[in-house]
Amino acid sequence: MVPHLITALTGPINELEARMLESMPAIERWFRLEWMEHTPPFYSSVDVRNAGFKLAPVDTNLFPGGWNNLTPEMLPLAVQAAMAAIEKICPEAKNLLLIPEKHTRNSFYLTNVLRLMQIFHQAGLNVRLGSLDPEVKEPTVLTLPDGETLTVEPLVRTKHRLGTKDFDPCTILLNNDLSAGIPKVLEDLHEQYLLPPLHAGWAVRRKTNHFQSYEEVAKKFAKLLGMDPWLINPMFGQCGEVNFAEEAGIECVQSNTDALLTKIRRKYKEYGINEKPFVVVKADNGTYGMGIMTVRDAKELDAVNRKTKNKMSVVKDGQEVTQVIIQEGVPTYERVNDAVAEPVVYMLDRYVVGGFYRVHAERGIDENLNAPGAAFVPLAFAESTQLPRPGAKPGASAPNRFYMYGVVGRLAMLAASYELEATDPDAEIYE
Repeated sequence: MVPHLITALTGPINELEARMLESMPAIERWFRLEWMEHTPPFYSSVDVRNAGFKLAPVDTNLFPGGWNNLTPEMLPLAVQAAMAAIEKICPEAKNLLLIPEKHTRNSFYLTNVLRLMQIFHQAGLNVRLGSLDPEVKEPTVLTLPDGETLTVEPLVRTKHRLGTKDFDPCTILLNNDLSAGIPKVLEDLHEQYLLPPLHAGWAVRRKTNHFQSYEEVAKKFAKLLGMDPWLINPMFGQCGEVNFAEEAGIECVQSNTDALLTKIRRKYKEYGINEKPFVVVKADNGTYGMGIMTVRDAKELDAVNRKTKNKMSVVKDGQEVTQVIIQEGVPTYERVNDAVAEPVVYMLDRYVVGGFYRVHAERGIDENLNAPGAAFVPLAFAESTQLPRPGAKPGASAPNRFYMYGVVGRLAMLAASYELEATDPDAEIYE
């Protein structure tokens, strides 16, 4: 089943799909060469938006927390990718310590942790859960809605190593995005592999760095395919000193919004797109769908109400918003059962292992779907994303459509790799 695009605007996307399929050998070779020079993030998920006239990533998560939304059919692929990833990092690994988010009462999130543990267990590792929560002082059993259980243990830190009681891991996997800052216990672990690295966490990571890297990747890729990079790249601007609560720095957001809307209008005119452009203003270090607003006219920012101000002032773990990214809004014209949907692509190491649709019946095509009330529909990725079907009519084949999403997901993952290299505090500099 291919989730249908509800407009007649399917021309450019179908052209893009056809072009990607005929260029498949060149694309895969290009990725192979890129991965020879760059290290992929350990795992990642990418929110992709399909507007019919453009297809672009709008967010890349380096601590994906929706593994429970993958279908059982996708698991073998995830296990193989996990084996490849571990082999590369620490081939002799026996033990893996997984560090989840602190809010461990959310049953959806816990099911995701369980799924991750299963993947790495099947990849041949002993997996334990260590908690950053200071209140966890002894092993604590958490029961999931389906009756399964998880045991969370307190962390034990020695001089250069981290583990739990009687458990010494070779690798530590973070499923905690460090929004609240970098805990001391994770610093200076020189003898173990800590994945993703600390500078991938939201304490230091910025979306603008990511999309700057993505712009570079999109230009390279577009050159390979002989196309306009705009078709896969959302344009953006940035404001560095903003405080919505005190209305400071709003002029910067306004002027950047205005400039970006002008650029988008120009592109829409070039491609004959009769849509009203919009931008999305989001926290530069934001996560969990917090600190996001849609703006169609810079004047709207004059009259931002208190509720929106409060919403834009803090994100997860009460972190204040001082920097924002102003991103070209990519509407999503995909529908699943008449509700607005966006594909989310999941990757482990350099492999696409599956994905699902984030669906929200109460949200519009130009709104953030990562909000309470969202549902996750894995149906569409039930077929493999790895084996497209050449010769099928563009827009008619699920594997072909998902191959295309997988390519865009991998471009965003490659951008994350560029970004992490550029922001690595311990990078070796070669003159």
